Amino acid sequence: MTPTGKSGHDFDPSDVLRKPLVAHLATVAGDGAPRHSPVWFLWEDGEIWLIGTTTDSFPRRLRADPRCAIGVVDFDLRDGTLRHVGLRGVAEIVPLDPGRLYRLLSRYLGPDAERWDAEFRADVIDHLDLMIRFVPQTVVARDQSIFGRPEPAPERVHEEGAASERVST
Repeated sequence: MTPTGKSGHDFDPSDVLRKPLVAHLATVAGDGAPRHSPVWFLWEDGEIWLIGTTTDSFPRRLRADPRCAIGVVDFDLRDGTLRHVGLRGVAEIVPLDPGRLYRLLSRYLGPDAERWDAEFRADVIDHLDLMIRFVPQTVVARDQSIFGRPEPAPERVHEEGAASERVST
C-alpha cells in the first residue's frame, strides 16, 4: 500500500518520510513485551527500508513476529512544526543491497562516502549485513503544528464588586 494521496491524512506522508529524520521501530519480544528501536530509514517506492546486523536484537524479533509499527516525527520548535506519520505493517529481513544501503546512508551522512567518518564506517557501516523491508498496511499522517494557528483572543478583566474574573473575548 502506498500512503501517498490517501484521504484522511492531514498532509502527504511522503513530505515527512522523504526527510532524513529518525524513525522509531516498535516490535514485540518473545515474552510479549513491547520494544522500541530508533533507526535511520529510507522511504522508497512506498516502502520503508532499515538496516541492521544479524547480531542486532530487532531483526531477530522481526523474524519471530514480522508485525511492527514505525513512527516518524517532524518537529521544529522555531516554526511550531509538529507532524507525525505512524505506519503499521509487516517487515521482512532481506539481504543487504549495496545501492540501497548507500541511498539510505547518504541521507544522513552526505553524498560523498569518502567523507564519512572512518571510525563510524569501521564500527558500524562495515558490520551491516542485512536490510529490513517494511511494507505499510495502514498509515496515519497528523499535523499537530502550532505555527499558523490564530492568536488566542486577549483576556480582559471583568470586575463585579470586589471579585474579578478573567474572561476571554
